[in-house]
Amino acid sequence: MLGFFMILPVFALYAADLEGVTPALTGLAIGIYGVTQALLQIPAGLLSDRIGRKPVIIVGLLIFAAGSLVAAQADSIYIVILGRALQGTGAIAAAIMALTADLTREEHRIKAMALIGMSIGVSFASALVLGPVLNQWVGVPGIFVLTAVLALCGVLVVAFVVPRPLSLRIHRESEAIPAQFGRVLRHGQLLRLDFGILMLHAIMTATFVVMPLLLRDEAGVAAAAHWKIYLPVLVCSVLTMVPFIILAERKGRIKPVFLGAIALLVLVELGLFIMPTTLVSSVALLFGFFTAFNLLEAMLPSLVSRAAPADCRGTAMGFYSSTQFFGAFLGGALGGWLHGQFGLHSIFMCAAAGALVWLGLAASMVPPPKLANIIHPVRVATPDEATALSRQLASLAGVTEVVVVAEEGVAYLKVDKRLFDEASLP
Repeated sequence: MLGFFMILPVFALYAADLEGVTPALTGLAIGIYGVTQALLQIPAGLLSDRIGRKPVIIVGLLIFAAGSLVAAQADSIYIVILGRALQGTGAIAAAIMALTADLTREEHRIKAMALIGMSIGVSFASALVLGPVLNQWVGVPGIFVLTAVLALCGVLVVAFVVPRPLSLRIHRESEAIPAQFGRVLRHGQLLRLDFGILMLHAIMTATFVVMPLLLRDEAGVAAAAHWKIYLPVLVCSVLTMVPFIILAERKGRIKPVFLGAIALLVLVELGLFIMPTTLVSSVALLFGFFTAFNLLEAMLPSLVSRAAPADCRGTAMGFYSSTQFFGAFLGGALGGWLHGQFGLHSIFMCAAAGALVWLGLAASMVPPPKLANIIHPVRVATPDEATALSRQLASLAGVTEVVVVAEEGVAYLKVDKRLFDEASLP
């Protein structure tokens, strides 16, 4: 993910010197990885159930490295687009989640998934700072080469450091299950959240199609100094979002905080469209943007996990992840086209309109109750035993939903931790 993100704050500046470049093609080059990721994420995870996690991950990393090298050697925007699309073809997130599930005990699995999610957030923040710095030292081609080197290091880690699982199992909390696709796609609350992550990443990618140009040409900030803006703005935005996360999670104010963050996104994009571009206004609006973005990026996966049926979490998160990548593609492609047709600031007006549509849809959202997901190993031999155990578990205080899957030897529970005593589990 670091490799995907590092070109975001610098590519629009670099692309101007490429053969055949247009604003539309620049946006496409930034976002094209998202469409291949979105299309291949779930199929690659299903393939890993058949041939093993490590082969899928290693091949995916090698494809990603090859795409990075193709983009690094390009002197034409079309070759960069090809390289970025090839990067996205190395869609390994679902296989990594499945491997993580294979290698962790049930009681630690959700924490392991959360750590992976945190690492993606750290990679995004790091990339916005590292991109401009590395661009000054090695240029965008050098960033692509470094990305390939990191991918090859990942191959070595997977091959020689990560343990090989003793067996391959289906994990409903981390993998997409084809039999559940219809159930998830008919779930109104999950569809609202999927639309939200699509819109969030479309807005983010579209904004950064032109943000480097805005900072350089209108705010007067040299490209080599962009990191001096991104770093303090990101740090301050993370510190600012913490009290709101506490307000949402501990005080039960999820919906007001969620809607407030979307409204802030609308105001920031309108500000970028309307306000004169100065260094002060750019810093203030970027601070607002990252505060809203980081808050929504942190809240959305939690809301998906709570809204998903107990045994459909992996499928729900699979569609959520694919929609996120598709949002990046839409943001890049539409952002580049708008820039070419109507000018740089038109992107901000359309982003504000998109965020306003999202705000309208989210206003009717029913906040899912604050329930924890628990995966409990069980021993049942027949469907009748599974049904009896389900009834027994459902009778425990604080348990709101139970699914016992006999063939997996696992019970999936949603519980209210204020009432639930884990020691009561049989």
